Amino acid sequence: MISFLDLRKINNRFREEFQEAFSRSLDASHFILGDNVSRFESEFSQYCGTKFCIGTANGLDALTLILIGYIQLGKLKKGDKIIVPANTFIATILSVLHADLEPVLVEPNPDTYNLSLQEVKESLTKDVKAIIMVHLYGQLAEAEELRYLSHQHDLLLIEDAAQAHGASCILGGAGNLSHAAAFSFYPSKNLGALGDGGAITTNDSELYEVLSLLRNYGSKEKYKNEIIGYNSRLDDVQATFLSIKLKRLDDDNQRRCVIAKQYLSDINNPKIKLPFYNGSSNHVFYAFVVEVEHRADFTKFLDKHNIGWLIHYPIAPHKQDALHRFSHLKLPATEQIHKRIISLPISPVMASEEVRSVIEVVNTY
Repeated sequence: MISFLDLRKINNRFREEFQEAFSRSLDASHFILGDNVSRFESEFSQYCGTKFCIGTANGLDALTLILIGYIQLGKLKKGDKIIVPANTFIATILSVLHADLEPVLVEPNPDTYNLSLQEVKESLTKDVKAIIMVHLYGQLAEAEELRYLSHQHDLLLIEDAAQAHGASCILGGAGNLSHAAAFSFYPSKNLGALGDGGAITTNDSELYEVLSLLRNYGSKEKYKNEIIGYNSRLDDVQATFLSIKLKRLDDDNQRRCVIAKQYLSDINNPKIKLPFYNGSSNHVFYAFVVEVEHRADFTKFLDKHNIGWLIHYPIAPHKQDALHRFSHLKLPATEQIHKRIISLPISPVMASEEVRSVIEVVNTY
């Protein structure tokens, strides 16, 4: 059986370092916002090329707190409209709703699955105050064009970089392409913790100060609360695990890209639509997503041949019961994508023979 993602094998590479780091944390017994968090925040901001990093409990909180932070600073107000991709994980949209803002769902580019620049332009109104660009599946959105557009219209530009740790383009790396960016360190991510975790990166010192308060009950000094805050802090033990894994992130991303290039080169089946990739560092292949017309038939075929798979994601957000308020929307491109996509195995620990096996099986479908 070829696993879709072998987390045990991925993390076993760091077992001794993890155990040593845990022992140090246990001895120090400073479990909340300790030195490990500060160290990781410094390392990750340097990695992303930003001035600031704020660790949070998870990626959803990171994105939500960015929006609430901008409300606190008076750059957004409740009820403002925020452009978000219709084709995304539901967390992107939930963050907007949690902040009492109004999502404007925009259709994707059918090749990259990311925001369509033309659709964004057609969705702009005077009530739109920000754009959230999601770097879906590890591929950067059209950052240069969206940054220019946001500057033209005096809009905030925010990254949902939960799947794009280490992706880069001519403008810089994920996390440094906008006013602020949210990351997730969910265990399956390219940089994954051993539990939940998230972070915000930004170059905005005012936003950084507000976010530092918001994540910690609105408090900088214990028992002195300056604003109404939340409890969303990166766990100190997870931070030390992330520091260890960060050192290997570029190598791991490179291995993912090698596998992706082999898939793109050697999978040759007219029934399978392969993902768009220009060969640059703008994609780190959190997922290798293909399209197939008869998905249920294809998944049965993969099961029969012991090939793992996953669907990112089977139900479009506006079709979820939780978002029934958007169920009336006509989003044909998004709906077709969610009906046809399936993710093939890809990870930094996949053996070459496993990659060849996947290719052989897919080509015989």
